[in-house]
Amino acid sequence: MKVNAFEVASRYVYPSLRRRLVEHLRGRGLKQTEIAELLHVTQSAVSRYLNMDRGALIDVSKFREIDDELRTLAEEIAEFRPSEYDIHMRLIGIALKMLGKGYVCSFHAKIDPEVNPVECRVCIELFG
Repeated sequence: MKVNAFEVASRYVYPSLRRRLVEHLRGRGLKQTEIAELLHVTQSAVSRYLNMDRGALIDVSKFREIDDELRTLAEEIAEFRPSEYDIHMRLIGIALKMLGKGYVCSFHAKIDPEVNPVECRVCIELFG
């Protein structure tokens, strides 16, 4: 295994979750500058998420349970304006749930041909 689960989570899963969160906030009619302020990121980062230049390798929307959690988080962010640490903690929790349910295994195998998703149960056992 050349690319471990933590690398997959930090380089691919987390950015994909943030991209989808940005999409949900945009769907609420918020402007890029408003989204950036709420998420404690730059407007440029929001633009890259929306233009699929960042976080586009995993389509989080196909995992209904995860997408519903992100939609709920977007609503909470818009209403309560949590700190960047609270948002980060929630996103990490959602990322761990994705790993624990095995949603990322086939993607991991695509970026690292040495990974055999049939044999590897690391994420499912650690985070499931």
